[in-house]
Amino acid sequence: MEATELRARIEDLQAAYAECLDSNRLEQWPEFFTERCIYKIIPYENEALGMPIPLMYGDSRGMLRDRVVAHRNANFFAPHMYRHLIARMRIAGNDHGVVSTFTNYAVYRTMLDPGDYGRSELFSVGVYQDKIVFENGNPLFQEKIVVIDTSQISTLLVTPL
Repeated sequence: MEATELRARIEDLQAAYAECLDSNRLEQWPEFFTERCIYKIIPYENEALGMPIPLMYGDSRGMLRDRVVAHRNANFFAPHMYRHLIARMRIAGNDHGVVSTFTNYAVYRTMLDPGDYGRSELFSVGVYQDKIVFENGNPLFQEKIVVIDTSQISTLLVTPL
């Protein structure tokens, strides 16, 4: 695959991923990943100090599905919606079909509960450090490490970034 097509396919993957989360179609979220995968949200401070403790973690598509079930049925949180802004991605390498990318992002959260309805705030800023593979011609995340710029989160982090 030529570089222009590769970039376009991965950028489409990133856009579809953000749209899935922003549209609250969380049941589709695990389908963006390979069966054996890594998904984690980790503060920049932890990453920089080599402290691997993430705020959210999954190491298989099944674990990501469980995360969605918990989100829908067990977690209690104020209703909200996300809006992702994704910067231009940088392809850092392509090692035997595993494409490494870095993509800056910002996520705004808008509150939907009656007491705070319509209030938007910058919720998270950071970088996606991704490893992407193609299965049956489709790009999938083998690894998505979400490095957030700060460990100070204003409220419960329940929805994937």
